Formats: sequence, C-alpha cells, structure tokens
Amino acid sequence: MIVTIDGPAGTGKSSVARALAQMLGFQFLDTGAMYRMVAWRTVVTGTDPGDHRQVEELTSASRMELIQGTILLDGVDVSGELRTAEVTCMASIVAQIPQVRELLVRRQRDIANSHDIVCEGRDQGTVAFPHAECKFFLTAQADERARRRLAELLAQGQETSFELLLKDQQQRDQRDAQRKVAPLRPADDAEMIDTTELSLQEVVELLHRKILEKQSRPG
Repeated sequence: MIVTIDGPAGTGKSSVARALAQMLGFQFLDTGAMYRMVAWRTVVTGTDPGDHRQVEELTSASRMELIQGTILLDGVDVSGELRTAEVTCMASIVAQIPQVRELLVRRQRDIANSHDIVCEGRDQGTVAFPHAECKFFLTAQADERARRRLAELLAQGQETSFELLLKDQQQRDQRDAQRKVAPLRPADDAEMIDTTELSLQEVVELLHRKILEKQSRPG
C-alpha cells in the first residue's frame, strides 16, 4: 500500500509521515531528503546549480537506498547535514531541474515496489504515485509554518530570524508552485488537512483513522 502526504514546507509532512508509517507498520520514504541529498552534494562539491548537466550527473552517480526508514547516500547516513538554510534553499533550486526529478521519481518508485510505504513531498500524489491508495495534502497558515521552522532550526543551534524564514518560505512556495515540472499542488483525489491548530499527534491519529476507514470499505 502507498500513502502519499504532500504540501509546502512547515506543514509537518515529514514528522507526520514518519510517525504514521510507524503506527501502520510501513516504511517511511522521505523524498524531501532525497532532494536535500542532491542539494547537499551540490553545495559541498561546489557544483553550479545552473549547470543542469553537472547536477544530473551528480544525481545519477549518487546511490540512495532505504534501510529501516532511513535513506542512505552511498551507504552513509548524512541526515544531520541536510537541514541547514543553505541546503534548504539549494534543494528548492535543484528540484526544478527536470532530469533530477525524473531520476529521483524513478528511484522512489523502485523503493515502493518492495515496501508498503508512507511518503511525503510535493509531487507524490500527482507525479510519483498517481495511483496511490491514500493521498493527503497538508496545509497550514504561513506564520505558523515559519514559526515551526524557526523552532526546528533553533533547536539545532542554528541562528536565524522569523522574518528571514518567512521571506524564504514565501519565495520557496512561489518557486514550487510555478515550476514547470511537477509544480506543488494537491492531487485531484487528495484529502486536504489544515494542520495550523493541530498537534503532531492529532494529525497522525486523524490520518490513521482515515486510512483504516478506507481499508475497511468493501471493494
């Protein structure tokens, strides 16, 4: 079974997807981390993100595999390197490259062929898994999304400001919504969930109930 959770940054997609996968006994596929891995490698190698051929080659040469809910890059867990502001910004840029998206969507589908998964991202229900059994699209008010991101970065010891994060978030939302390849939008059959006033646990339990209800329906 495939469960997709899409939506913009700050809506709690990753945390919800990870907890929901554990509750269901599924694998968690963090597709956002896959783009962040490409972004991180672009940054550390000094690759020009405007050189699409180089970024495509870098992506093609990067081995990604799902091991017990963690995506490893060339056999190494680099998740601790992926949440900086620089990598976040670069991820939004490299995600606009059609060849990069094609390569990573293909890898996501390969992983899903051998696992029951809960996956999150921006195009999971529309492009990667259009025939997924359950699709959700999470939203939240802009200020609340920026506050969540600020708390996350401060907890990691990274200094930034609410105003800067809100501005970066608005720019990223615009890029994601306007890109030509796999723009950010809910699938026609996705259920919209506003997480502004909900806790993480409340969102997880809500989605869990909806999935169980769908599984119990005849046919």
